[in-house]
Order: sequence, then C-alpha cells, then structure tokens
Amino acid sequence: MSVWPEEVRARAETIVSRYPERRSAVMPLLYLAMSVDGHLTDEGMEEVARWTGITPAQVRAVASFYTMYKRERTGRYLISCCTSITCMLLGSDDVLHAVEDESGVPHGETDDEGVLSVEHVECLGACGGAPAVQVNYELIEGVTPEKGRELVRWLKTARPAVVNTDEMQGLFGGTRSFEWGIREEAGAVGPYPAFQPLGTVESEGST
Repeated sequence: MSVWPEEVRARAETIVSRYPERRSAVMPLLYLAMSVDGHLTDEGMEEVARWTGITPAQVRAVASFYTMYKRERTGRYLISCCTSITCMLLGSDDVLHAVEDESGVPHGETDDEGVLSVEHVECLGACGGAPAVQVNYELIEGVTPEKGRELVRWLKTARPAVVNTDEMQGLFGGTRSFEWGIREEAGAVGPYPAFQPLGTVESEGST
C-alpha cells in the first residue's frame, strides 16, 4: 500500500512514464521521496522500490552511493561549499569555515531548529566563478568569507520560501564563470533540486 499522497503518486506516475524501463526512474523518484519527508526514510525508499520494481536493497544501494541523497534529517536550507582544487586555491576553505562559524553548524550537521545544514562538496562545475556555493542546489559564484556569513544571516532571518540563484548571486556573489542569460525567476523550495516534475520549483513571491 502506498505511503504517498495522491498528488505525489501522480507525479511518480508521470516520472515513471518517461522511461522505457521503470527501474530507470529510481534516481528522480528518490528526489521525490526526499521532497515528501525532507530526507530519505526507509518507508520512502521502500515506496521507490514498489514504483520501480526493484528491491529496497537495490534502492538503498543507489541512495547510499550518491551524496546528494540525504538519508538523515536535513535543514530547510542546505548550504554546500565546494572545496575542490580550483575553489580551494581561491579560498573556499575560508568560506566553509565562515559558514560553519556563523551558523554554528559543522560540516555534515544540521542545527537544532532544522533550519540550516552545512556540507562541503566536490566540484560544482563553476570553476571560473570559484569559490562556489549552493543553497538547495541553487548556485552562487565568487563567494567570499564575509558574503558567506551574510548568506547565513539572511537564511536564518529572512527564511525565504524560495531560494533563487539569480537573487542570491546578486546579494552574495562575486565573479561569475560567464555572464548569465535570461534572469531565472524560479527556484528551489527545499533541500533538493528544483525540478518541475517533482513539484520542487516555484517562482519568487508565489508562496
């Protein structure tokens, strides 16, 4: 019996229908499961197994391999600081330490209120705009330690319903890899990627 509400089941059906093999939908369905509970629960992974026709153990194998699938409680805002070579050489360790210090949350942890989670990650593909930071997978380039602190304070006080890469770049970013194109009004509503099929993307001011 499904543990997901009707709206989520409808999204799952749409996602599965896009693949010639149901099992190929395991990764987007894991994100869908995260959007239901805020992180991956045993029940959520079992539900993904039912939708894909594979075993819960196989689902867990995928979820445990990729770091973006969070299997423990995650805050409303997931701050990911890149510490790969280019970002590291341009000061990302200092950015990470500033974010940890300002938030009081060390790497891999979540604050007691469930507002902020902090992690360091491998390459975000924005080497030309290093150091790079993401909030709920929305990118900010050219972040300094002080701007990292400002970002933490903003998330804790403003508590935006939608985090948007263009807005955050303007507030907290610096040098970009390249000039971005048309302004993106949509953003992420939780600590998972903003994908239309998952219902995890909304426009600014829509909530």
